[in-house]
Amino acid sequence: MASAEGLHTARSRGRNTRQLVHEVLRSRIVGLELAPGSAVSENDLAAELGVSRTPVRESLILLADEGLVDIYPQMGTFISRIRERDVASAQFIREALECAALRDAVGKATARDVAELRVLLTAQEEADAQSDMAGFFQLDEQFHQRLMAVSGHGSAWPVVSQAKAQLDRARRLSLPMTQQMSLLIGQHRDVVDLLEEGDLGGADGALRSHLRLVFSDVEKIRAKHPELFSDQDAPLRPRRESTRRAAARED
Repeated sequence: MASAEGLHTARSRGRNTRQLVHEVLRSRIVGLELAPGSAVSENDLAAELGVSRTPVRESLILLADEGLVDIYPQMGTFISRIRERDVASAQFIREALECAALRDAVGKATARDVAELRVLLTAQEEADAQSDMAGFFQLDEQFHQRLMAVSGHGSAWPVVSQAKAQLDRARRLSLPMTQQMSLLIGQHRDVVDLLEEGDLGGADGALRSHLRLVFSDVEKIRAKHPELFSDQDAPLRPRRESTRRAAARED
């Protein structure tokens, strides 16, 4: 849910306003609608979303705790630049949990489980054929979530999802540049094939290689768009900019 209209619909059903505002803003940050380094205004966001400043302010504080927003007293609030250390930490958590779950899934996956994973692979191929990157990202999420559910550890997925926000920003930046949807789908297929064969070592290795691809992508993105990144020991001081949305970037 990333729209003001969706927020108002959910509010009418009794959901907490702060939680909803947090979801909307987090989705926009992870989806790069709010660009790394850009300024955000409590007043503007409150007016746009049709809420008071209080849930916006509280949501921004939560987002700062997640490393997605930087709050500078007397200066303003800015969408955080991507920090490579945060990407590495998110990758560590994701790999540890997903690979542990996959090890439990091998030997447990049913024919129905494998069939459902292959349906998602077919949908990913269709998204690739249509150059539908947004659709592919949604299907990628569904694939990894379903893969974890096969192991019986589906309840751990929210932990993975929460941890990988920085990772997802890097992945969303990398896909238009690297044009590697076909490669990612092929890696997904390898994992499913090895899972079906009951090859524990092969499936584990295939998933680890797949998840670690983001590291080489980050280097490519940083070389082309250094302004989107911040070093651990030398964070970039933000400059106030009028734009809040990510500009379209050419390869």
